[in-house]
Amino acid sequence: MSLRTVERVKVERVTNDANSQLAALLADEKLLTMPEVADKLGIAVTRVHDLLHAHKLLAYRDAEGKRWVPEAFFNEKDAVSKYVSGCITVLADGGYTDDEILVHLFTEDESLPGRPIDGLHGHLAREVIRRAQASAF
Repeated sequence: MSLRTVERVKVERVTNDANSQLAALLADEKLLTMPEVADKLGIAVTRVHDLLHAHKLLAYRDAEGKRWVPEAFFNEKDAVSKYVSGCITVLADGGYTDDEILVHLFTEDESLPGRPIDGLHGHLAREVIRRAQASAF
């Protein structure tokens, strides 16, 4: 039996085009840290992580690995908009990754008009979710 020496190499975070596109889309958005989200919702930070895991909320992970939640996910009462969490669930169930969902929500759509995330806070919410259902399956 011979032993081989394996050199260990530390791999830095891999970035891809979707992540750089997402960073550009969210550059002008107000982003909240996990403790800020917990304060806004009046819950513990661990519960915020539960919401992320259940796809009721999404977080953007920056190049340093820090997670940020777009403030656009919240309504005027500082709660997560039910249409936002519903749309996230539909897209996640349809096979979209978290980054793909964020790109979908924050990319301008001329046929809406505007961005799907903005439509989810107004009279276009049902149309945005209908389109999400159609694109996810």
